[in-house]
Amino acid sequence: MSQLFNFSAGPAMLPVDVLKQAQEELLNWNGRGVSVMEISHRDPAYVRMAREAEQDLRDLLEVPDDYDVLFLQGGGRGQFSAVPQNIASADATVDYLDTGIWSGFAIREAGKFVSKVNVAGQVKEGARGKEVQSPADWQLSDNAAYFHYCPNETVDGIALHDIPLVNAPIVADMSSNILSEPLDVSKFGVIYAGAQKNIGPSGFAIAIVNKKLLGNPQKQVSSIMDYQLQAKDGSMYNTPNTFAWYLAGLVFKWLKAQGGLTAMGERNHHKARLLYDFVDKSDFYSNNINPDYRSIMNIPFQLADDKLDEAFLKGAEKEGLPGLKGHRFVGGMRASIYNAMPPEGIEALLSYMVDFERKLG
Repeated sequence: MSQLFNFSAGPAMLPVDVLKQAQEELLNWNGRGVSVMEISHRDPAYVRMAREAEQDLRDLLEVPDDYDVLFLQGGGRGQFSAVPQNIASADATVDYLDTGIWSGFAIREAGKFVSKVNVAGQVKEGARGKEVQSPADWQLSDNAAYFHYCPNETVDGIALHDIPLVNAPIVADMSSNILSEPLDVSKFGVIYAGAQKNIGPSGFAIAIVNKKLLGNPQKQVSSIMDYQLQAKDGSMYNTPNTFAWYLAGLVFKWLKAQGGLTAMGERNHHKARLLYDFVDKSDFYSNNINPDYRSIMNIPFQLADDKLDEAFLKGAEKEGLPGLKGHRFVGGMRASIYNAMPPEGIEALLSYMVDFERKLG
């Protein structure tokens, strides 16, 4: 085994260059003789680093000036409750598109804070596999405070590649696809993302919020989840996750060095095509998602005989390809190929899949 390629769905693989830099700086950050984890978040050097990380993220996503960029705690699940508490009144109706397990969690959480959660559309079985209902069939509310969807559902590998056209502010859970390709932030009211897939360590989250939506949170919103309060205090109302913020900043610089999101998008689509093309041509492996709705970040696949699943996973581990077990709710295999996964990782996986089929297929 010459190199390990981690296909975990999250916490996921981080860029090797980022990990090496963090390792080198762990005991002596910025020439201070201490770790970045050991200094105050109010220290001028740390504040400069934090502001630089925010600017790098703004540069990568071309975030308009009328949006706040927040670095928060609680991961994506924290934002499930933060969103309705910040941009919807307690008596509001909100629209949610149910595209999978994570959408379901968000729907249930929103129901604790608003009068009505309207499920406007969902996943169905189509002639070409699982797919999201056509927008023409969505049952949208006339007066929704916002429309929420998850563009990339990690469990089933279902993605919506077009931004929905709706008459309400759009909220997107981009935990598993943020920074994977260019994005028009101006089309959204709120974008949020747990960090543990394309940004950094788990427990950390990013929220990008149109300032027009701020200023009228529900009375019961907790202070650390109050978008306007966090924006006012530069995401430092409370002591932030300083190490995660630092690592995220390193990832943003790494992305810039790779050529930004245009280059990253081209690479990610190329990686996904390699794996999907192989699976589609195989009689031994299969994917049950309509090609128009396939994720480029999470690619589930099944073996012709699921009794071979355990052998496949054990063999993959020995070949330096961990993290391929499918989600416990759906089984099978799942290759999560976020930004940090190099094309060489896909090539190694394909080589193993060919060899496994030849031996046991």
